[in-house]
Amino acid sequence: MLEDKSPARTELATLGEFGLIKHIAEHVKLSNPSSLKGIGDDAAVIEYSAGKQTVVSTDMLVEGVHFDLSYCPLKHLGYKAVSVNLSDIYAMNATPKQILVSVALSNRFSLEAVEELYAGMLLACEKHGVDLVGGDTSTSRSGLMISITAIGEADKKDLVYRNGAKPGNLLCVSGDLGSAYLGLQILEREKKIFMENPNIQPDMEGNDYLLQRQLKPEARKDVIEQFRELGVKPTSMIDISDGLASEVLHICTQSNVGCRLYENKIPADDTAIERAKEFNLNSTVCALNGGEDYELLFTIDIKDHDKVKKSKDLTVVGHITEKEEGTNLVLTGTEMLSPLKAQGWDALLNRK
Repeated sequence: MLEDKSPARTELATLGEFGLIKHIAEHVKLSNPSSLKGIGDDAAVIEYSAGKQTVVSTDMLVEGVHFDLSYCPLKHLGYKAVSVNLSDIYAMNATPKQILVSVALSNRFSLEAVEELYAGMLLACEKHGVDLVGGDTSTSRSGLMISITAIGEADKKDLVYRNGAKPGNLLCVSGDLGSAYLGLQILEREKKIFMENPNIQPDMEGNDYLLQRQLKPEARKDVIEQFRELGVKPTSMIDISDGLASEVLHICTQSNVGCRLYENKIPADDTAIERAKEFNLNSTVCALNGGEDYELLFTIDIKDHDKVKKSKDLTVVGHITEKEEGTNLVLTGTEMLSPLKAQGWDALLNRK
């Protein structure tokens, strides 16, 4: 008789809501002195030292809107859910310390599935030195939903907002842009092929970097550390979640300025450029409107240019102008200006 090697499945109904919370809590350890009380009470208790500013951000991921479980592993999803929230804290030039996690799920998920999801979350927490201090669980009749609130701290003098850009400032980005969007295109293509013919196995060879950028993005803690090492404080900053164009416009609008963004300066990975061609896409358009790169877009005083040049991971892509000059993309090989338009992700319009 053949041995049944299928993984064990524990129905969530055998634990109930409070049993599930207790089970999750058993895997969570607090490491920050400011985390006085975590999971188990009506609220988490956090105590910061005098002079610190508390920074709080929240984000929601909804199945069928932000992710597709047919190709997104639960552990990767958990990791991504935390990363995208911490990215907002880093975009304030702050240090994340705690998160609260709320999930709504149906009975199609077993305890083992929830453990996978939380394993990814805890892996991201460990990497960034963050404590999971509470949250909520509920049932869902419309797929998996994950809502995470991130809490961070910073000295008042170190905080960076979107509204600090000044004419003459340099416009900079970290990393490369457009890769996450190309990773999504690959996943969607292979899913379509598989749905049409389940006998054809997905072909992901040579696309590891692009897939990682989509499925398991990294919040740029290292860039914030670089700023401190280089002695640079950005004048404004935002994370790139909805595409470069959208984020540039956010900074310009809130800072009441214009800009010139140079097409030939926008950093892109070589593989992303090649895959864009295969999909008959323009890699610049992918960078401007693709989204989900979770890199940092920031402005600096021109006196800090030489400091930023020391980093291979930071790129000057343009400069800030007076508002009257408008927000423009300078096209490659010309001096032509094209008005910058936000054509990326909109949570209320871009529905699957």
